[in-house]
Amino acid sequence: MTNGTSMVGVKRRAFSLATHLRSRRILPMAALSITPHALCGKRETIMCGTARMMSNVPKESVYGGPKPQSPWERITLKHLNLMYLKGKRITMVTAYDYPSAVHLDEAGIDICLVGDSAAMVVHGHDTTLPITMEEMLVHCRAVARGAKRPLLVGDLPFGSYETSSSQSAGPALRSGETLIVSNCNMNSGQAVESAVRMLKEGGMDAIKLEGGATSRIAAAKSIVEAGIAVMGHVGLTPQAISVLGGFRPQGRNVASALQVVETALALQDAGCFAVVLECVPSPVAAAATSALKIPTIGIGAGPFCSGQVTPKFCKQYGQVGDSINEALLQYREDVVNRSFPDAAHTPYRISANEVDAFLSELGKRGLNEAASAAAEAAEKDAKAGKPRIETPVD
Repeated sequence: MTNGTSMVGVKRRAFSLATHLRSRRILPMAALSITPHALCGKRETIMCGTARMMSNVPKESVYGGPKPQSPWERITLKHLNLMYLKGKRITMVTAYDYPSAVHLDEAGIDICLVGDSAAMVVHGHDTTLPITMEEMLVHCRAVARGAKRPLLVGDLPFGSYETSSSQSAGPALRSGETLIVSNCNMNSGQAVESAVRMLKEGGMDAIKLEGGATSRIAAAKSIVEAGIAVMGHVGLTPQAISVLGGFRPQGRNVASALQVVETALALQDAGCFAVVLECVPSPVAAAATSALKIPTIGIGAGPFCSGQVTPKFCKQYGQVGDSINEALLQYREDVVNRSFPDAAHTPYRISANEVDAFLSELGKRGLNEAASAAAEAAEKDAKAGKPRIETPVD
């Protein structure tokens, strides 16, 4: 290198500049390549646009990679509170992966929940209990890459916030508007640690945990005091199915209905910014919503909540599964009858001169049948014309 510039130094400066441009969203993450010449007195900057030509980076927005994020477009607790005070309905949708998160993002959904229901929907378990923190973090990171606008909320999985060194806590009581947890000598370190991981490793903005037991309300309080936003969850709490006797609706008698309202109030007192009401009658949800000073998100709880997250047993907005099945059946049929892939859908071509040389080399090696097969394929490609997706020839 000239002027005393070492190659190592140039590479370091090139990497720093590329990182800066990427962080500022001036250029796409995978589309920039800077040669050392650009930093050695020459004006050349070589832009590599080949990423868009690769088969694993389609052009569609859902799979097109990270998008610029504007701090003015990101939903925060302040935005949710303003919506709540103005009586505007809040939308929440569950996502488990990057493509789903992008769809949700482009639809303008307010809250994206990375639910522990991934255990059932994605991993094929019968309940939400088996999913681990490590598995939840994988889902959280994928969703965080795709959803740039909504508030991101991650479910704390079963077993990640209940353990304590001393669980001699007495019952939770209410005195006026004050929550009293009697004889509560809890170590909520595990709950706070799990919540911290959700934010630092999972890219979430807040966490959700299921309330009900005194220990869980205490855990919510500890997490909030640690500076982490918490969404509560009452009614049907899937992590408690062993004591609920299965996935059963709650609040269908006086005692159960009062428990829903009281638990929601206790979670509010613990500092939760919102409470999910799942599978409770609409009068019970209406009562809880009226009693609380924070938003409620209904899931099978009627129209009187502050917002909604739609479960599978409510209104269906599309038959996506049918479309997927139809496409897969068509694909299988095309492969079996050998109509796919045809030459038009075989994008990687070799020039005629290279084909001739290739056939010659095969012949020299005694691979005559291979040469015949290659010649026949090249002839079909030539007759088919240009592929539907062209790629550069080396």
